[in-house]
Amino acid sequence: MVTRQVLFLDIDGVLHRGNSYVAGARIVTSAPGRIELFEYLPVLVELLSSYPDVEVVLSSDWSYRFGVEATRDMMPDLSLRKRVTAATYQGCEFDEVLWPMLSRGAQVLDYVRRNSLLHWLAIDDRRDGFEGHWERLVHCQTESGLGDTAVVALFRSRLRERFGEPST
Repeated sequence: MVTRQVLFLDIDGVLHRGNSYVAGARIVTSAPGRIELFEYLPVLVELLSSYPDVEVVLSSDWSYRFGVEATRDMMPDLSLRKRVTAATYQGCEFDEVLWPMLSRGAQVLDYVRRNSLLHWLAIDDRRDGFEGHWERLVHCQTESGLGDTAVVALFRSRLRERFGEPST
């Protein structure tokens, strides 16, 4: 039996600063003076490069709003796109219309329970609902995301704790 290793990935406030919104046919960030979405994606790609078995499950509102495939396809890195396997809302026991009203932690923990996951980690700028699971959360500040060196150091440490020593 293969044991899944899962990273629950939020996008806004993690892969770029601020939140995002739709402006006409574009998605733009709310961060002042910023126009680049996914500005910290290279940081995530580098951190995951030593963990080839870690899959990504989207815990972002993007996947609920735009769909898993569309969200995955917006990511400008093929190696990360290949890791995306699902989103937390898929297969939920709740009415999907109610899904956005749940805390982020409740969304993640519901997926963990349904899939009997043992090896998982979440990176998010939201902390709600993760009570009792802080050691599995890498919390980002919305306005700095993975641009914060302390968060990157914590993420590196949590990857090692949850998924073992990095492969070389």
